[in-house]
Amino acid sequence: MIKFPPMNVSMTAELAIAYKSGSQSARVVTESWGAQNLYCLNCSSPKLECLARNTEAHDFQCPACGGFYQLKSQRTPFRNSIADGAYNAMMKAIANDQTPNFYFMQYDLASWSVLNLLLVPHFAFPPSAIIKRKPLSPTARRAGWVGCFFALNRIPAEARIAIIADKKIASATEVRDRFRRVKPLERISVDQRGWALDVLNIVQRLGKSVFANGDVYAFERELEKLHPDNRHVRDKIRQQLQVLRDSGFLIQPGRGMWQLR
Repeated sequence: MIKFPPMNVSMTAELAIAYKSGSQSARVVTESWGAQNLYCLNCSSPKLECLARNTEAHDFQCPACGGFYQLKSQRTPFRNSIADGAYNAMMKAIANDQTPNFYFMQYDLASWSVLNLLLVPHFAFPPSAIIKRKPLSPTARRAGWVGCFFALNRIPAEARIAIIADKKIASATEVRDRFRRVKPLERISVDQRGWALDVLNIVQRLGKSVFANGDVYAFERELEKLHPDNRHVRDKIRQQLQVLRDSGFLIQPGRGMWQLR
């Protein structure tokens, strides 16, 4: 098997010299770093292949398992939201189960180094995590275009996989183990997955290893806002707790009681 050099946080700053645009230079430098350092979480492939520059919604593909990845980079720290592309395209990708795995990078421009790198698997984006932006003004070059943000706080914490944190690199073994723990979410049907992710997010926010139905019912209004077409939220909560149990995220020690695995 071919061995590749381990991940490092330094990027090739010289690539930026050929570009006057800050966004163009950042894209070239970060994508070049990705081609040298990113690896597949779904299989043992130690590298990803760059796709053609204008490939819609995808930057890299695993040469072994075929999984798609997209790299989003920014200089500012990760907060609750990260800018993405077109709102309708992202919602369609989720509905059709065609979302790529997303690498989110924060880099330091002065040193051209990676500060933080986060991965969210393709199956971990609930529709509630996609926030619609206002349409561009009539005077804009793309007048009427509607973009979106990723609301990271609406993605279950377990599915926000840290690969680099404050320049400290996690081992590929550790990262892939974390990916495998959340991979059962992929087996939940697309129609159910959004609800399951929203309920799992709430369960993890409770901060309790053992909890009752009533603990989750306390978030009924929040879930009503996220799913305005559903009029039986408590029934749906109970259903999704069972889905999470069957998917291996929860244990049910007694009626109306739950325990995180």
